[in-house]
Amino acid sequence: MPVWLLACAWIGVGLGIACALCVAADLLGGNAQHMWIMDVVWPVTALWAGPLGLWAYFRYGRAGSKRAMLDAKHDPPGIQPFPILVAKGATHCGSGCALGDILAELVFLAVPITVFGHRMFGAWIYDFVAAFAIGIAFQYFTIKPMRHESPRAGLKDALKADTLSLTAWQVGMYGWMAITAFVIFGHELSPTSIVFWFMMQIGMLAGFATSYPVNWMLLKRGLKEAM
Repeated sequence: MPVWLLACAWIGVGLGIACALCVAADLLGGNAQHMWIMDVVWPVTALWAGPLGLWAYFRYGRAGSKRAMLDAKHDPPGIQPFPILVAKGATHCGSGCALGDILAELVFLAVPITVFGHRMFGAWIYDFVAAFAIGIAFQYFTIKPMRHESPRAGLKDALKADTLSLTAWQVGMYGWMAITAFVIFGHELSPTSIVFWFMMQIGMLAGFATSYPVNWMLLKRGLKEAM
């Protein structure tokens, strides 16, 4: 592996961790979000998006804090531009996917499977199952309290709101990881490699791009709540 790529990987992953810790510290320092699930979403977003995620949090995320909602000098998140609401909806979905992907890759190290001769395809099965479960849970804990629904209705609406979104996200992430394995490197990367996790960060950006138009449609149709 080229030294410059290893250096970029360590810097990228290191920045992601540092940015996530910075966001978490700010949330714990008195800027807890009005919707508690966003206290999880923003640090996870910064973990894969790095400085971009950190900027997005301070530019738009803080407006959703309990403190900001009580402060007349701040605009509540509901009047933020629609494209920003879409982006926040995408990161909400993406955080569940990101957590699922991270956990699944760690499980895959202990219990690897091969599909069509490729370990990566086996890992993708783990990834999707974990991402789907966590992503739907994130949406459930957003929609149910906002709509004051029963558990059954909340789960049904969560499935409507996030199934397409998280699938689109995973398609973008899988597509990028396939490019890295079959085009860029010519072989599959191991989760034990720092370059793998750096590629995953880029894959999450690809997932954000592929899920953004889906989230736009879901918000326009009222199937998903604005964050």
